Amino acid sequence: MEKVIVASEKISETDLRDLLDSEAARINSVDFIAADPVQFPRRFERQQDIEIAALLSATIAWGNRKMICRNCDKMLSMMNGRPYDFVMSEGYEDLPDGNVHRTFFVDNLRYYLRGLNRVYSRYSTLEDFAAASGAPKAELPAWEFVRALSRELAEANSGVIDSRCLPGNLDSTALKRINMALRWLVRDDGIVDLGVWKCLRPAQLFIPLDVHVAEISRQLGLLDRRSNDRRAVIELTERLRRYRPDDPVIYDYALFGIGMGL
Repeated sequence: MEKVIVASEKISETDLRDLLDSEAARINSVDFIAADPVQFPRRFERQQDIEIAALLSATIAWGNRKMICRNCDKMLSMMNGRPYDFVMSEGYEDLPDGNVHRTFFVDNLRYYLRGLNRVYSRYSTLEDFAAASGAPKAELPAWEFVRALSRELAEANSGVIDSRCLPGNLDSTALKRINMALRWLVRDDGIVDLGVWKCLRPAQLFIPLDVHVAEISRQLGLLDRRSNDRRAVIELTERLRRYRPDDPVIYDYALFGIGMGL
């Protein structure tokens, strides 16, 4: 990974914001879509299809981006390119065993889709479920949403908990993949993210924190905490809210792009 050329003690607050704004504008463009998993929910128009594609694509979004995109495409093909219809027809029960992405297997996919079937059997959209779960009124909406969704997945699978689908350690997890999916679903600037959910505002989102974003944030003096956990996500997002209180996760693009040679 390239090192950021600035040192946090030498860059002014104004220069730091200018850097973040310029990098965010550079990366947050239509050119970004083709090589990123966000392309998969963007294939669809029906909200339920978008929601399912967003959650599942984000769930396997770790590792090499080309591999992630290839396997997202494979996963949607397994659902006949119609995720919502596949979920509601329980087509997942007939899937042959196999690998989806790295340590995520068809058994894990079945588990997730059973839970989504349970949710969609009672709510028109996952957005309606999120609203009913109390997430929009919670201090940490993403974590509250996952708490509620995890219960549904477990109920649909005889009480079994599968941490490959959703993390269970909600007091400490950075919740990177769900925070990314929520960025896709909630942000609405009309460029990369889809903005189909209105139950949450962009101001309520949190940075999808991975190793690269955390390291760049520390180099820039935006993050002091050494662990890449929930407290780090809160610390970093609060710092970024100083610059864009209405849309702090716009800077996810900047922190992703800096040092990646994009």
